[in-house]
Amino acid sequence: MIWILLTLVYGLLKGGREISKKKAMDRNSVMEVLLIYTLIGFLIVVPRAPHAMGMEPYQYGLVLIKSFSIFLAWMMGFHALKHLPVSLYGVLDLSRVLLGTLLGVIVLHEVLMWNQILGLSLVALGLLALRFNFFESIRERHSHTANPKKEDNKDPDAEKESEIAEDKESGDAPEGSRTKFVVLAFGSCVLNSVSGLLDKILMKDINSSQMQFWYMLFLLALYTLYVLVTRTKIRKEAFKNGWIWLMSIMFVIGDASLFIANANPDSSITVMTVVKQSACFVTILGGKFVFHEKGIAYRLFCASIILIGIIMSVLYAA
Repeated sequence: MIWILLTLVYGLLKGGREISKKKAMDRNSVMEVLLIYTLIGFLIVVPRAPHAMGMEPYQYGLVLIKSFSIFLAWMMGFHALKHLPVSLYGVLDLSRVLLGTLLGVIVLHEVLMWNQILGLSLVALGLLALRFNFFESIRERHSHTANPKKEDNKDPDAEKESEIAEDKESGDAPEGSRTKFVVLAFGSCVLNSVSGLLDKILMKDINSSQMQFWYMLFLLALYTLYVLVTRTKIRKEAFKNGWIWLMSIMFVIGDASLFIANANPDSSITVMTVVKQSACFVTILGGKFVFHEKGIAYRLFCASIILIGIIMSVLYAA
């Protein structure tokens, strides 16, 4: 039971991180947020260094592969989140649910019980309904823009400014680039699924201190190298962004919870993948109360379907 609660903690904190990320990127660039976010996270786990030594060479290699997967996943995910509504960014976790389950069954030979299949189906249904609503709203807005109603005394400049303000409020990218950010979000989900699989494999033989310390060290080294090679400017003012500090703290606590859950021999990657979708509740509520997004009632309805699916999936796992 404890590993399910720890996974739930990770999921809720993950949702909180998505809100903090988007707020942080209102003030700073993606790379500024990524580098400082990783640096702060690493500094928080440095005290665990004495307990992080003694891994086998191949384990360092696997942790490095995990870090590289997250390095790419965050690059994709942060750029996507910057230009998509936060309450709908979690929609693409549908891919992570399916991929995580597929990897758990194929690689770890986990067996899905009837309740897990039913629960996974409900989670997929809820996320698919959210996804359909997202693209439907895009089509409606595009149709409205392409065929505007002619009105007398309508100021074209004022109308254009209104459209820009609406896009900024919702977090949407321009029409031409929106598909690109959806693809980036999907790519992030694929790489995060690979990372989740490596978590389960590695945590059978190492402790959470070893995983978290080396994972964060490798990740920080990768982002530092990227910034140096690309000569990306990092402003000192970015260190004063409180949202970056908040998301770093939630990141360290959430990952520690997840690693401990993975270390439990009774834990199942298929169940954990579904429980992580609790993050969508936080992002939907954050979209409503933090970013004042519209269509929240429908998204909460879809989220309730996801909740039923989560409950069904963990019904006998506890």
